[in-house]
Amino acid sequence: MAEESDLEKTEQASSKRLDQAYREGDVPRSRELQTCALLFTAGLSIWILGSHLNSALASMLSAGLTFDSKLAFNTDSTLASLSGQVIDLLIAFSPLGLALIIVALAAPVLVGGWNFSTELLIPKITRLDPIKGFGNLFSTNSLVELAKAMAKATLIGFVAYFMIAADFAQLVTLSLVPLEVGVAETGLFLVKSFIFIVGALVAIALVDVPYQLYQYAEKHKMSREELKQEGKEDNGSPEIKAKIRQQQRAMSRRRMMSQVQKADVVITNPTHYSVAIQYKEGDMKAPVLLAKGSDAVALRIRELAKEHDILILESPKLARAIYAHTELDSEIPEALYLAVAEILAFVFQVKSFNGRSGAYPTQPHNIVVPDELDPLSSTKQIELAS
Repeated sequence: MAEESDLEKTEQASSKRLDQAYREGDVPRSRELQTCALLFTAGLSIWILGSHLNSALASMLSAGLTFDSKLAFNTDSTLASLSGQVIDLLIAFSPLGLALIIVALAAPVLVGGWNFSTELLIPKITRLDPIKGFGNLFSTNSLVELAKAMAKATLIGFVAYFMIAADFAQLVTLSLVPLEVGVAETGLFLVKSFIFIVGALVAIALVDVPYQLYQYAEKHKMSREELKQEGKEDNGSPEIKAKIRQQQRAMSRRRMMSQVQKADVVITNPTHYSVAIQYKEGDMKAPVLLAKGSDAVALRIRELAKEHDILILESPKLARAIYAHTELDSEIPEALYLAVAEILAFVFQVKSFNGRSGAYPTQPHNIVVPDELDPLSSTKQIELAS
């Protein structure tokens, strides 16, 4: 049951899935909204430009019905006159055409936004699958589109019937009234009919837009398994990430081990912890931790120190404190300055003693380390307090 629930598409699409759909040209679209916007723009433009378009059409009609007998047998003049009339007509209707083009380009911004994808231009053999194409004819989306088309035709038909029925008596008597009155009443009837039909289309668009957004969201829903797989692809699988971390730790350890040969002294626990310290007088404000490790790593640090003749000193409390409170390539805490200074003073004395006669420098013992910096001392204090 758990596997079936993981495969059910119950989760909202991720941003990666939506971006991929956008690149493929798959965005939500409402054709009803675009149709409504175009019709509204056309009606508004005709209403604003009505007198201008009327004058242009009247002039063209008058020019077309004017006959000059002198030009009857001059085809060049006839063609020139006809082309001039067509150009005048195009110029007169250009504002209307420009408005429709602008709205046609701007309407997609309302739902889905602009999308210029070349993915749809790439030929795919799957689009030629007749079985899949036949199945699409009876898909849920096709049935919904059919229902929408029938509902739209019914609604517009009802609106048209209502408009004709309401003005039927007046429409019948149009042939009996003067021409100017008949034209005016016909125009008024067409305007009212247009407004009601566009209003019906607005109602359809208000229903279609949320439906298209809902259908788009449902279409791109993902299962939990798909989300997990996508997360693995984005962030890497846990196994790969673990291997990467392991390699990073190995590289960091190798880099750390290469720094041991630069150390002035290695302080040990003596078996569980090892820390390598370097101090260059004049170049450093405080001693710096070059390497640290516990157990096997601590043993390896001691081996490298022996290979490079680096002095190894046992100071369990100081080794634990430095290991716990100092990061690699960082200065030791100020509270440990005095303790480390005693160690370094002995180290520099030993380096100066080599090759000379006299008493060997005395190794410092009982180095003072604050109890709060010693992990074992802190643990004991917590145990006693509890």
